Amino acid sequence: MIDVFSESEKVLLCVDPVSKANASIDLYQQWQDVSADDQQASMPGSSVSIIRQLDAPGRPALPALVEAHQLARRGLGSLAGRIALVHSLAHIEFNAINLAVDAVYRFRDMPLRYVTDWLRVASDEGQHFLLLNDRLAELDSHYGALPAHDGLWDMARRTDHDVLVRMALVPRILEARGLDVAPPMIAKLQHLKDEETAAILQRIYTDEITHVEVGNRWFRYLCERQSLDGTQVFRDLLKGENSAYLRSPYNREARLEAGFNEQELALIREMEEEYKLSKGR
Repeated sequence: MIDVFSESEKVLLCVDPVSKANASIDLYQQWQDVSADDQQASMPGSSVSIIRQLDAPGRPALPALVEAHQLARRGLGSLAGRIALVHSLAHIEFNAINLAVDAVYRFRDMPLRYVTDWLRVASDEGQHFLLLNDRLAELDSHYGALPAHDGLWDMARRTDHDVLVRMALVPRILEARGLDVAPPMIAKLQHLKDEETAAILQRIYTDEITHVEVGNRWFRYLCERQSLDGTQVFRDLLKGENSAYLRSPYNREARLEAGFNEQELALIREMEEEYKLSKGR
């Protein structure tokens, strides 16, 4: 028997990044090891965990969190630039563990498959963090050595009231952004002969396609459950400042593979243009 919500809460509140990453991997393995009957028995009614709002997940004192515009821009041509990239990605993956585990912990009126999907995503993110953490050590650095921003968890706070909004704005907007930027980044690293970092990014990119697909699938499930027009819901949620996260060019092939359709891709481009016009760009 496993109390999946209590265990998710422990991972979410864990402060040490490496321990959190390992705990996310272990939790998914534990979940896989119990029978379907025991998984079902662990659903909301039997948990001692009480859902609470979290201003922040468990995290270390460093990295220092600053506004995104305060982060220094460094080219990949220098060692400092590659360290900054790997550090930034490690921070993203650390937060991605929190987001995936929080999706289980917070939204409990969902099918068993939803729990399994997001525990798998959390485990993948944990593995990604450990790979990047090890790469930082190889580059004579460490997670926390540079400042970072809190944009991912800020979106978690903004979407903690509704699982449909969370599925719409986190995997389908924030995580999908990685599908657009990863391939040129991988190519640049390969050109610079940094095959080790490029291989890690390729692994993350491949996994992120499946993670965005999970978000797309559960977004559609929730729209169907509530008899909502998914495209209209998505458009309504993208209005205003949420469109600031949309930046072309888009990786059409990867996004289609991850479960977007052509109508949604056209909507994303349309909303980006609307946002630019509203800002006079």
